[in-house]
Amino acid sequence: MTNREVFNNMQRDMNEFMNNRRWTSNIFSYDERIECNIQIILDEQSGDQYSGSMQIRSSRPVFNSSYNSIMLNIKDNDITFQYREFETLEFNESGQNTNLVNLLAFYAYLIIGFDYDSFSLMGGNEYFDRAENIVAQSQSARESGWKSFEGRRNRYWLINNLQDRSYSSVRESVYKYNRLGLDVMSDNVNEGRKVVLEALELMQKANRTKLNSYIVQVFFDSKSDELLNIFKPAFADERKRVYSIVTEMNAANASKFAELNEN
Repeated sequence: MTNREVFNNMQRDMNEFMNNRRWTSNIFSYDERIECNIQIILDEQSGDQYSGSMQIRSSRPVFNSSYNSIMLNIKDNDITFQYREFETLEFNESGQNTNLVNLLAFYAYLIIGFDYDSFSLMGGNEYFDRAENIVAQSQSARESGWKSFEGRRNRYWLINNLQDRSYSSVRESVYKYNRLGLDVMSDNVNEGRKVVLEALELMQKANRTKLNSYIVQVFFDSKSDELLNIFKPAFADERKRVYSIVTEMNAANASKFAELNEN
């Protein structure tokens, strides 16, 4: 058995696990499934142990348009798991899962939670609770990425931010930005843009409560290009306001938004 065949089987097993399991009790048609992509880059292998990074990207359709808006664009740089060929990937909500299964299930619930939050206020509660449960069950895992002391930008802190009431305005802004902002732009661009700006102000409120939170970084990693395109044609006062908000919260990407600050 060549390594290529092992990796092909690994890809197939992960794909089947993510797409064939029912992650929610709600019924959707095939066309209504969330569009997402998970790319895993493996740097090391020792027998059936693998380590590397995982890029998770998901999007949702914008009402009355052909445009899909990115909801999540996260890179997890610290994944380690065991993969044994021909061993079925199965997820048990009560625990006793492999780290690979927990990784995939955690991000599945995260993707669903953000999608639901974008369509109804705090709509993702159930799925963030499930993701939090996976983190709790993984506190004794030998693999990293699940614990608070291992860094400020890992799975623990991501779900912690989402569940922390201090950051509730972040989740409110996700709803406002997408459902009340983007989804109305096909009917009224200016009104939609105004609401997107209000959503950014909500995000700013959360950021000022606790600076440099992981969830705010995740938002800008997902939405920065879109924000730039939304506000390029805006009036100068709106553009300058967005520039001020964005550079306060996401200083590392300030140069990307510099043109919004021009007259």
